[in-house]
Amino acid sequence: MTIDVRPASVFEDVRAVLGPKSPTANVCWCLSYRIPAKLNNQLRGPERGAYVAELCGADVAPGVLAYDGDEPVGWAAVAPRAETSFARSRTIPRLDELPVWSLWCVRVRPGHRKKGISHALIAGAVAFARDHGAPVVEAYPLDSGDAKVDLTMAYAGLRKNFERAGFVHAADTASVLAGHPRVLMRRDLR
Repeated sequence: MTIDVRPASVFEDVRAVLGPKSPTANVCWCLSYRIPAKLNNQLRGPERGAYVAELCGADVAPGVLAYDGDEPVGWAAVAPRAETSFARSRTIPRLDELPVWSLWCVRVRPGHRKKGISHALIAGAVAFARDHGAPVVEAYPLDSGDAKVDLTMAYAGLRKNFERAGFVHAADTASVLAGHPRVLMRRDLR
């Protein structure tokens, strides 16, 4: 299997990975960290997908997609931290004034997991950020050790996967997800 990672500029492909089975469902669509909480709570059902469709049509895509042939099989959200709620986070520290990019969500479709797709997504997100001038990419994965992580909450990624991708532990955080602490990891692109 050859995985190709591309900018997430085709909405139908993003919908295949992130969208709900029912168009009226209020699923995340990977918006909870991208937009202010008030707007995130206001967008309901199909409005959420419409918002993501607009993001896919922007000059800079909202992330990257992994493809197995023509089939979209995974997603990673990556954007300048200043454009996310991480810019105002009280639990995830800001380490310096660099215009870092945040990589906060890695999702692989059921039936395609355990095939290295998350590794390809992390590498693809880093390359995408580098291509758009990012000096550093940050991630905020779970530091779960050997403990099993509920798949619905594993979107933040696992520390060991980011370490394999060349990220280093930069700081502890006060953020906890699914009972596991999150750490701030960085990959310097300078």
